[in-house]
Amino acid sequence: MAGRGGVRGVMARLRGRDIEVKTPAEIEAMRAAGAVVARALAAVTDLAAPGVSTAELDALAEQTIRDAGAVPSFLGYRGYPASICASVNEQIVHGIPSPKQVLADGDIISVDCGAILDGWHGDAAVTIPIGSVSAADLALSKACEDALHAGIAAVRPGARLTDISHAIQTACETAAARDGVAYGIVEDYGGHGIGTSMHMDPFLPNHGKPGHGPKLRVGMALAIEPMLTGGSPETVELDDEWTVVTADGSRAVHWEHTVAVTEDGPRILTLPA
Repeated sequence: MAGRGGVRGVMARLRGRDIEVKTPAEIEAMRAAGAVVARALAAVTDLAAPGVSTAELDALAEQTIRDAGAVPSFLGYRGYPASICASVNEQIVHGIPSPKQVLADGDIISVDCGAILDGWHGDAAVTIPIGSVSAADLALSKACEDALHAGIAAVRPGARLTDISHAIQTACETAAARDGVAYGIVEDYGGHGIGTSMHMDPFLPNHGKPGHGPKLRVGMALAIEPMLTGGSPETVELDDEWTVVTADGSRAVHWEHTVAVTEDGPRILTLPA
């Protein structure tokens, strides 16, 4: 689940004065939680198809998480009513699952999922094409997923937080030049620290100059999550006070992994077991 950015978020959390540092055993516990998230996302990806509602996806994710002995992170978080965020087409993040939201051929859906296992959190997101999806939407999703992995590659001890931000931005700009599309990097929401809570210091912007923010240390964990649009990066929050959509109605995608800082560089904690 994306952290809130903007000026307020950056000023309050980019400094990262109280970043949780985990022991190796605690990172292993987070890996176990991350594997549950990966399992839930795999199940949802298999089910997602034309005619399936986002409420059905939510029910499957919750059951998968609970069958693993874990608890959905999102359900009840600040009043959020579901176990996943299901954001369809122009919805960027925090879309609320509904039996009325039925997937159709050509849709894209970003599914964000979190789980708590033995007190530790995992958080990840994927964008899923539904049926026959346009080449433009597939390119948009690939650009965002590539940006996620560029950000992950920048995770190493001694690096600065915004080295990740800059790597994400550079990858998005490279994809935009390659695809001939002015992709919009969503600025109002971004990644975050994670561990014993879902949202922790520091806030992680998806753009910016390198060399700023706290130094990365072994044992830190971050949810890295670029969000990209096919047009303007401007966002609008709907009246449900959760769902965030593109201001211009363009399509949006979201990819995320939970990543630990290790002596050997990044370790993705939300890969399948």
